[in-house]
Amino acid sequence: MSEEIEKEFKNLVTKEEFNLLLHTFHISNRDFFTQKNHYFDTHSFLLKEKAAALRIRELPNYYELTLKRKTIEGVIETNQIINQKEADLLFHDAILPAGEIKEALIKLGIPVQNLTYFGSLTTHRAEHEYKGGLLVFDHSHYLDKEDYELEYEVKDWELGKTIFTNLLTRLNIKPQSTDTKVGRLYRAKLEIMKQSDKE
Repeated sequence: MSEEIEKEFKNLVTKEEFNLLLHTFHISNRDFFTQKNHYFDTHSFLLKEKAAALRIRELPNYYELTLKRKTIEGVIETNQIINQKEADLLFHDAILPAGEIKEALIKLGIPVQNLTYFGSLTTHRAEHEYKGGLLVFDHSHYLDKEDYELEYEVKDWELGKTIFTNLLTRLNIKPQSTDTKVGRLYRAKLEIMKQSDKE
């Protein structure tokens, strides 16, 4: 079990800008690895309402259950390693494994028995250390959509902000407000739900 405050900057980029970034930092196809995230919420999106997100990340030899909560200081991320049986119980029966994440959700007022799986997002990711932080190059696929994103994970918020802004300026990449991956998945899911209501 681990808990940490995430400090990161993110910017959606075009495919052309993404390729420019890969060229600038000498990132090749062999530098990428793939991870798959599965997201959960209640039917009425109570987690989203509380600025929180719950996911299972599929990793080569295990699964990682993560709860993210937005706070004034940043995003608090709580991680819990789970096995395949525990993952399957959450996928199919809305049964959360015991632990800190379940306790935190109950404290948030989330009826954990009402959790439901609502979508997955696959990311092809490469990482590169840069000026005391970590640059992350993400190409994501979800619900028939895809996008490209640059993230910068740091320990010092102010210094990281300056470095990230300077990098975007140097490469002539327009800074833009960028939602989280789960936020983009939510939006795509809601679009599909609205479309099916019309039909």
